[in-house]
Amino acid sequence: MAGKWIDSMSERIFLITCTVAGILIRWSVGNGSYSGKGKSPMYGDYEAQRHWQEITANLPVTEWYRNSSDNNLLYWGLDYPPLTAYHSWILGKIAGAIDPGWVSLYESRGTEGYEHKLFMRYSVLFTDLLLFIPALYLLSRNSFKSDRETYMVGLLYPGLILIDYGHFQYNTVSLGLFLLATYFISKGSSIFSSICFCLALNYKQMELYHSIPFFCYLLGDALKAGIIRGVFNVGKLGIAVLLTFGLCWLPFTSSLEDSLLVMGRLFPVNRGLYEDKVASFWCAISPVLKLKDIVAPSEAVKMCAVVTLLFSLPSAIHTSVRATVRNFKFSCVVVPIAFFLFSYQVHEKSILIPAVSSILLYSECPFLVTWFLHVSTFSMTALLFKDGLMVQFYSTKYIFLLMTYGWNSEALKPCAVISSVIDRLSFGILGQKLLGQMIRATVFLSLLVCEALVVGLCLLKPPERLPDLWPVAISACSCAHFVLFLLLFTVVQMKGSAIVSPAKKYS
Repeated sequence: MAGKWIDSMSERIFLITCTVAGILIRWSVGNGSYSGKGKSPMYGDYEAQRHWQEITANLPVTEWYRNSSDNNLLYWGLDYPPLTAYHSWILGKIAGAIDPGWVSLYESRGTEGYEHKLFMRYSVLFTDLLLFIPALYLLSRNSFKSDRETYMVGLLYPGLILIDYGHFQYNTVSLGLFLLATYFISKGSSIFSSICFCLALNYKQMELYHSIPFFCYLLGDALKAGIIRGVFNVGKLGIAVLLTFGLCWLPFTSSLEDSLLVMGRLFPVNRGLYEDKVASFWCAISPVLKLKDIVAPSEAVKMCAVVTLLFSLPSAIHTSVRATVRNFKFSCVVVPIAFFLFSYQVHEKSILIPAVSSILLYSECPFLVTWFLHVSTFSMTALLFKDGLMVQFYSTKYIFLLMTYGWNSEALKPCAVISSVIDRLSFGILGQKLLGQMIRATVFLSLLVCEALVVGLCLLKPPERLPDLWPVAISACSCAHFVLFLLLFTVVQMKGSAIVSPAKKYS
């Protein structure tokens, strides 16, 4: 009895310590710069979020997505789904109650006061405490050490902290809803899972990255009970999805024009394959083959859809045929990586979707997940450099490096599945010990190259004929890593769960 009480107290102390540390790190990052600070006339994502509060708080709902004299869509027009708009409306009303000048129509553009910055930062922290952190806790609340580590890794992952509290966004809303949907799947509640995922998708359309894993798992799980019962289960899920979407879109369903207007804002085909120097496949090959110059946007959309589906199919089919929670979690990493690499209109921040998903696999393969999380943060370096967040980048990065590689020795030991596959490809001539050392050396070299490119970006001026040398190099390096991760996560999913206790065989 005493031992259980001690374990319970240890668990609580660990959770409280991690949570407080996570909040302190978030607030420390929030004290720094943000996207577009002092850069008129468009400023950046901080102003975009503020402007959406201005528009939704002052205009009728039918005008939120419509171009007009009061809503110039060329100035940060709302281009996220209705749930984001409702969130902006709530924040806009609160902001207006505190200081009407923060959301005054026309006159509030470029607002950057200290009090307003506090309000904006607190609004992100509130959504974190309300949704993301509780959802992460629910998924890791068992008393096992590996689950506690999952909570710590999810809480201290620098990529999400730097984007939401530095660059400035509300990714923890959609990702928190995704975590809740995954939690309900693990508890066998498909209807609640479907509702939560629909809410996530109605907050950010990039949650489409998770749509294939959810569809395949829920379909495969529903059909386990047989065809007749399975069709009935699928019907219940369909009703839940339609009702959720119907409620979210209700103000925009008065006419077909209104609905199409919103859809056109959510999926702007004419924007191009990607934005800035993102670590997608199409951007990485652009120095030698500029597809956006030789392929029309409408054809590029089709090309991207086919290639993305092609690389998603193995994981998706495997999840559908073998509908287990484990395979679903792996598919939530594999498919979003494929979407990030090959889909149309990719942003740097979209890598957060597979990155946060991979945290759910930490207890099974800490080696692969830790490596991926570090590289995913590195892939956004050029964006963070432009925002003036390199001090925050290095601080959170090295805290995370210490907590993952310094505290958990398992993160340095290669997964048994990966080791066995490489061992077979080398015909066993390397030997198990040498093989493990080579894999660890590869990871060390990978992180060293990433570090060198970050130093180059910060300290070395590129030649005049190659002004984008460092962002392009970071993009290409990250893309090469993500292609490798796509392959590795797919292999581990297919090969089963033979990853436990890698130290016994590959130490």
